[in-house]
Amino acid sequence: MAISCHLSSCNRRAAMVLATGMLSGLGMAPVAWAQTNWTLAPGYAANVFMTQNLAQFAADLTKASQGKLSVKVGELGKPFAMTDIRTAVGEGKVEGGNVLGSALSKEFPTSGADSIPFMTSSYADAKRLWKHQRVLLEKEMAEKGLKLLYAVPWPAQGLYSTKPVNGIEDMRGIKMRTYNPTTVRVAELMGAQAVELANGPPLVKALAEGTIDSMITSSATGVDMKVWQRFKHFYDVRAWYPKNLTFVSAKAFNALDEATRKAVVNAAQAAEASGWALSEKVSGDALAELQRNQIQVSPTPGELAPHLKRFGERFAREWISTVGIQANGIFIPYYTGQ
Repeated sequence: MAISCHLSSCNRRAAMVLATGMLSGLGMAPVAWAQTNWTLAPGYAANVFMTQNLAQFAADLTKASQGKLSVKVGELGKPFAMTDIRTAVGEGKVEGGNVLGSALSKEFPTSGADSIPFMTSSYADAKRLWKHQRVLLEKEMAEKGLKLLYAVPWPAQGLYSTKPVNGIEDMRGIKMRTYNPTTVRVAELMGAQAVELANGPPLVKALAEGTIDSMITSSATGVDMKVWQRFKHFYDVRAWYPKNLTFVSAKAFNALDEATRKAVVNAAQAAEASGWALSEKVSGDALAELQRNQIQVSPTPGELAPHLKRFGERFAREWISTVGIQANGIFIPYYTGQ
């Protein structure tokens, strides 16, 4: 039996349906609809809330696209570590990924705004900062062929210590774990001795051997690392709220039809909202877990607070001098309460 019409003169969809029915009748596999496949590279393991939120975004988008777009989250480090994700997306080796924003600050300067210490003190502050930061960051990333989808913050960075901290004097000379230029600068301003340690095995070893006296990281990371084996105090100084960025190749995004592009944008908005809510929950749960493990959780010590405020002002000035006049597009509206 032959198909009498040609695609040039018949409706393509009708011809496909007819052909599919004929193949089924002959015991042959039906013709599958063409589907676009995306892989998103995660910067963290599958059990980390940031990756869990990314996986939910992928599932929601796959469903919302009605089969036109299939989105999956790859395994951590396979084939790209977080430090390689941005390059891999730019080269088309993977469609998108999830990366710590400040890690991209050399290429996209405004991505570092959320890691200026002691400028934001609540999730509300962090969200207001993101409103102004996003406008500039979207433009920066678009100029390099990337489509920014959404951002989710980590819980606020706090101060861990083996001994009580009442004021800046208690930080002088102690061994403070650092892991990036910001934490090194904080240690310098506090008069502490910087000890460079990457996350993972190096930090685990230092905690077990007792070679550090203090560090700045989130309550959630503290729980993951079981820091109670070394530290007895956690001060909720809320130093900053670093965000992870989820983005895709602009080429991959623009290749989608209009309806699917809209589905991507809508799913990204939902993922951002759910991610912020999840971050707050993780923060509260982690603080409670620290207390259950005999860590004393306290607010910022009164004598330390004014020093941290001055540090924040100093960091902001230094950052503006590095980034340039465009930084005013973030800080002027942020500090004027817009």
